[in-house]
Amino acid sequence: MTKEIQQPPLIAHVIYRLGIGGLENGLINLINHMPADKYRHMIICLKGSTQFRERLRRDDVQIIDLQKKEGQDWRSFVSLYKILQQYKVDIIHTRNLAAIEYQMPAFLARVKYRVHSEHGWDTFDPEGNNKKYQLLRRLISPLIQVFIPLSLHLQSYLIEKVGIPEQKITRICNGVDIKKFYPAKERRVIPDCPLSFEQYKVTIGTVGRMHGVKDQLTLVKAYIALLAASPELVGQVNLILIGDGPLKEQAVELLEKKQLAGSAWLPGERDDIAEIMRSLDIFVLPSQAEGISNTILEAMATGLPVIATAVGGNVELVQAGQTGELVPPSDPEAMAAALLTLIKDKQKRQQQGELSYQCVLDNFSIQAMVNKYTDVYNSLGLNRK
Repeated sequence: MTKEIQQPPLIAHVIYRLGIGGLENGLINLINHMPADKYRHMIICLKGSTQFRERLRRDDVQIIDLQKKEGQDWRSFVSLYKILQQYKVDIIHTRNLAAIEYQMPAFLARVKYRVHSEHGWDTFDPEGNNKKYQLLRRLISPLIQVFIPLSLHLQSYLIEKVGIPEQKITRICNGVDIKKFYPAKERRVIPDCPLSFEQYKVTIGTVGRMHGVKDQLTLVKAYIALLAASPELVGQVNLILIGDGPLKEQAVELLEKKQLAGSAWLPGERDDIAEIMRSLDIFVLPSQAEGISNTILEAMATGLPVIATAVGGNVELVQAGQTGELVPPSDPEAMAAALLTLIKDKQKRQQQGELSYQCVLDNFSIQAMVNKYTDVYNSLGLNRK
């Protein structure tokens, strides 16, 4: 009698949407770098996927769209229930508030092992003070065996405000692909970018969805304030904002109003982020709230000094005065002052960039991240390899 070949356990990753973003990038990196003989994976999206799915390097990963309607869509719960039973899913791993409710159909479908990650703050709850969201997490928490926050701030939130026992929490920071994001020997020129990149110019940039808590408008206002206070820098400082969303149009309007649109580039979403990073001199993250930011880690891996708001996980990544600078959120003047300091001091930019790169090498490799997630899945007692 032929012995049946036992397949690795199947993990269903449930996310809101598979598009450009830190959560999604971390998930793709995890799947791409986890050995295929350890776990199989499928991605279930509440609201579909984009070309970002093409970053998957494994051809055995199925992506399913629940086509969730706006509001409370009970049909999507039934759809997930049927999918989990059909594919005999072993582990469900939901991510962020938008997906946590789907732990309920997973429980009813008798998916025995259940994990939930918190990657960052909800747009409508940047400080984690919403009592309704706290209660939702608390009510569903008995169904979940392991919670994975990405930052100490999120970990404290789960323990202190939601009431999750510490023994159910394992903090795992994102990892960055240092084969893709690495320092350039000299600043790269982006072929289709209309800006000029002469050696005397300094290029400031950011990457992220242009909406809500990402608050790119504070960076635009800081750029305007910088040039208003130091008019000699007009024409010498470029601004690049990568990403799409409702704030993009507002940013363009602000720049045009001050006649600075010619020194800025807002191309929308891009798939050449690593190359764009190597064209920058300073990276800025102006968010009002953050978990552990992938884009900060990517900028640090590229050898850039980072100016970030002192919120959430940013304070864990950026060492003020060492790898970059921390400024208050929603404070264009403070951000402009930090920018001016680095623009005027090339040596300081280089020193901070070198320390940023070393910090990533020491603490934030993708392999370290993959090992920690594998340990969590193994701890559930399912993997027999």
